[in-house]
Amino acid sequence: MPEAPGDPVTPLLDDAVGRMVRPYTVSEGRTKPTCHFDLMTMVVATGTTSRRNLGLDHTHVLELCRTPVTVAEIAGLTRMPATVIKVLLSDLVERGAVVTRPFDLATQAASAAPDLELLEALRDGLLKRL
Repeated sequence: MPEAPGDPVTPLLDDAVGRMVRPYTVSEGRTKPTCHFDLMTMVVATGTTSRRNLGLDHTHVLELCRTPVTVAEIAGLTRMPATVIKVLLSDLVERGAVVTRPFDLATQAASAAPDLELLEALRDGLLKRL
């Protein structure tokens, strides 16, 4: 079922067919981001930009960046190609709406204990696929 067109945060999606807007229209035909990102770049919102000045997809991406998130996670959650997400994130970086930092596995591992429930769910999911 399509999302309500008046919802400023949710892009137009249909459960059966996916996005109802082509990705190249989201990025206005741009294919190259103006900032460097890889799939594991961490992105977080700064809270300094008004969402009223942003389009639906920019607003949706910004909402996902309330907590630190990787480019790959944003692409997966929005069901958009990573290249399009990188273009949108470049726009947000230029407006000062988000900041980025490289993903540091050593820091991530040292700062958080492993989530056993998550690891068990991952294991169970992988076993089901075998």
